[in-house]
Amino acid sequence: MSDSKIVQLNYLPDLDGPVLLIALEGWIDAGMAAANAMSLLVGRADSEAIAEFNVGRLLDHRARRPIMHLVNGLITSLSWPSIELRVSSDSSGNDLLLLSGAEPDFEWRAFSDKVVDFAGMLGCRMAVTLGAYPAAVAHTRETALSVTTSSFDLSSSLHGYARGTLDVPSGIHSVLDVSLNNAGIPTLGLWAQVPHYVSGMNYPAASVALVEGLGDVAGLNIEHSELVSDSTATRLRLDELVAENPQHQSMVTQLEELMNEGVGGPDVAPTIGFDRIPSADELAAEVQEFLKRRPDNGDLGESPQ
Repeated sequence: MSDSKIVQLNYLPDLDGPVLLIALEGWIDAGMAAANAMSLLVGRADSEAIAEFNVGRLLDHRARRPIMHLVNGLITSLSWPSIELRVSSDSSGNDLLLLSGAEPDFEWRAFSDKVVDFAGMLGCRMAVTLGAYPAAVAHTRETALSVTTSSFDLSSSLHGYARGTLDVPSGIHSVLDVSLNNAGIPTLGLWAQVPHYVSGMNYPAASVALVEGLGDVAGLNIEHSELVSDSTATRLRLDELVAENPQHQSMVTQLEELMNEGVGGPDVAPTIGFDRIPSADELAAEVQEFLKRRPDNGDLGESPQ
């Protein structure tokens, strides 16, 4: 790829109203929920890269270093971070575009403009960004989803999702949301709420919630039985760990009670009495220490930091 090009288009496929799904590493993704959901899609047999972005222009390699593969002192290869646009389909034959890889460090406006150009050229009917955040919720309850969007019309049409009001630093997802909506492509962010005491581990239940949420907001049918199996196994493991410690039993019960008190309705963001529970760091430290004391603590797996 020429150093001057921000993206290299391999070919332009003929698609029928595809949905653009976006999950870029580096922004908020508790429990690796969005990354694992996207991996499921990228790993489908029909997934194929149609465009590759120039990471030399977009990434700071001191922050996102290539992975060196070393065998007995011999450097066998380097794996460089990438940003790709791939084409795929769901189980019902609906066309998908998958934007995955690293969140850019530089040239956000230029990157966003190119994504909008591709979405327009390929006739995208809508776009959905995926993410997950730590929340004061219990793993014994179904994973709740919240939505964000810069489209008033789209926001008004969505019901049954938590919504928040706050000022926070933005990720590239929000920039893409505004740019795509301004270009006439309905775009929303779908977020999974992950129990903050396990947010540093793989939490498949949140990935399941995101995949199933895509059925509701975008009419997609994505086969995800493997994620469901992983979610069930993780739930049983967490239940076992919690049952062995009265303090953790009390913690989960308290979170369940606070969830019961705090949810005011399907379209209202939960308001939790944070003064009545330990901080996220304290809860995470308790569970992490609990796991470290067990000889088989690797079952749940830790997500990369």
